[in-house]
Amino acid sequence: MTSLKTLMLQNLNGQLPTTQGFLDLKNLEYLDLSHTTLNNSIFQAIETMAALKTLKLEGCSLNGQIPTAQGLCDLNHLQELDVSDNDLSGVLPPCLANLTSLQRLDLFSNNLKIPMSLSPLYNLSKLKSFDGSGNEIFAEEDDHNLSPKFQLESIYLRGRGQDVGALPKFFYHQFSLQSLDLANNQIKGEFPNWLIENNTYLQELHLENCSLSGPFLLPKNSHMNLSFLSISMNYFQGQIPSEIGAHLPRLEFLSMSDNGVNGSIPSSLGNISSLQVLDLSNNVLTGRILSNNSLQGQIPIWIWDMSSLEFLDLSGNNFSGPLPPTIGTSSNLRYIYLSRNKLQWPITMTFNGSSQILALDLSHNNLTGRIPEWIGGLSDLIFLLLSYNNLEGEIPIQLSRLDQLTLIDLSHNHLSGNILSWMMFTHHYFVLYPYYYDDMSSSQQSFEFTTKNVSLSYRGRILRYFAGLDFSCNNFTGEIPPEIGNLVMIKVLNLSHNSLTGPIPPTFSNFKEIESLDLSYNKLDGEIPPQLTELFFLEFFNVAHNNLSGKTPARVAQFATFEESSYKDNPFLCGEPLPKICGAVMPPSPTPPSTNNEDNGGFIDMEVFYVTFGVAYIMVLLVIIAVLYINPYWRQVWFHFIEVSINNCYYFLVDNLPILSKFGFS
Repeated sequence: MTSLKTLMLQNLNGQLPTTQGFLDLKNLEYLDLSHTTLNNSIFQAIETMAALKTLKLEGCSLNGQIPTAQGLCDLNHLQELDVSDNDLSGVLPPCLANLTSLQRLDLFSNNLKIPMSLSPLYNLSKLKSFDGSGNEIFAEEDDHNLSPKFQLESIYLRGRGQDVGALPKFFYHQFSLQSLDLANNQIKGEFPNWLIENNTYLQELHLENCSLSGPFLLPKNSHMNLSFLSISMNYFQGQIPSEIGAHLPRLEFLSMSDNGVNGSIPSSLGNISSLQVLDLSNNVLTGRILSNNSLQGQIPIWIWDMSSLEFLDLSGNNFSGPLPPTIGTSSNLRYIYLSRNKLQWPITMTFNGSSQILALDLSHNNLTGRIPEWIGGLSDLIFLLLSYNNLEGEIPIQLSRLDQLTLIDLSHNHLSGNILSWMMFTHHYFVLYPYYYDDMSSSQQSFEFTTKNVSLSYRGRILRYFAGLDFSCNNFTGEIPPEIGNLVMIKVLNLSHNSLTGPIPPTFSNFKEIESLDLSYNKLDGEIPPQLTELFFLEFFNVAHNNLSGKTPARVAQFATFEESSYKDNPFLCGEPLPKICGAVMPPSPTPPSTNNEDNGGFIDMEVFYVTFGVAYIMVLLVIIAVLYINPYWRQVWFHFIEVSINNCYYFLVDNLPILSKFGFS
């Protein structure tokens, strides 16, 4: 094996053999032991592999510090070193500077202490890529004035929220960067537009959650390569520069969410023909959405006509006025988020050639009128959120065409009519199931939805596994059709705060994935289906404030965790956890009228008399006990009376026992 040049032994079970014959590989150039359980002795074992160029030890359960007195730092020909996804700790050993041929160093996801300045690596003149994300990034007290010998193409230093001070000076000497990720490091200071100016090949820049402030500054000249820019969750203020489209004309992804940006959206964004994701949510942008091309500080209609736009998020701002009557001919627009604004008037807009829209969120606005029928034409729609508006009327029958829907939220409106009549006209019965969507948009996807009586924010990949329906807080009437039980993948169902009548359908037992079921504050009657105890994932259950009767479900599985509040204010419901015990005091059965009142004790019903007498006797005792418990004075008098009575009875028997014995009572 001494002539072997490539050896790949990934995903081995058990320990790697470390005999001398196995490790005597002097000509080996490529060694991949990823996802094989190793210990730190591997660093000493590779000392004999002097020709090694690539060493991959990803996910090998390595721990402790990187050994400095062993063979790793003697591999002068090593070009690529990957020890990511381990449990290594401590500082970077200075001897790494001996790896003068190193081009790629991957330390991702360990517990190493890595200086933001990367000073231990300054001597590595051939280094092109460094990944230190998922470690402890820290700022050195003495920031080096030395210029590093390397010109990096990619730097990944995504942190854990540590304060790292200002950007190290070595960044001023980098001119070949293509990818830079410094997210989740508290850098502070202003936006480093000089980074973009100095690195004309820069394609990706991640600076989210870096505590940056001040205005968002553009490079002085147009940058023709930057395609991904994320500066969300900072403290930027002021307006978006009006010439952003001219200076960053190749953007595909732009996220400026969760800042303090104000003013209007500049029209030059409409000139970025490659823009696919635009996220300006949770700022203080203002203006009105108009149906003309007025650029007077307002959101113009050209946004909807951007040919490459796939993701648009303008939620959490102060936009007002009506929605535009037409939303462009873009064949790529798929996600529209306009929630938490001040949009008004009916939803009159239509989509021309945009039936592939996957998400439409217009919640938390002041929209009025009816739900438009054209929504039923969005055949690929997965998310529909229209909650917290002033919509009225019935659910249009056209919504029955939305057989891809996984989440619909119409809560907190003034909708009326039969709550789910449209469901009975679809062959798919609103079957909810996980779906796939592209990675670029998945990280930006987010919405609020009430689950388990708490409003939660859902974001990212978890959305592909989420399915829910919320029609609460409306004016719906009628019975719940049993067909609703065909929503077999649903996780949340909320029909509370309506005027629904009739029984709870037994088909609810088909909800094998459901976690939250809320039917409270309606007029439902009948018994709770006992089959519901088969819903083993149910965490929240509420049928309070209805007219349900009979016995509560058995206290088994998940139903053993539900308290009295889940059932209260159902006057004819009994059983645990309610205080009303089933069968304790039941109304008497009707007695046939007697033809001979004299033989039956006149007009008195003796069964009723006995029951009434027994109840009255028990109530009197309970009242006496309650008075004695509350009032200590009467309690003392009562026990004194009992003591005196017992003593009197005792002495009476003692004194009269001889007399009674004479009469044969002994």
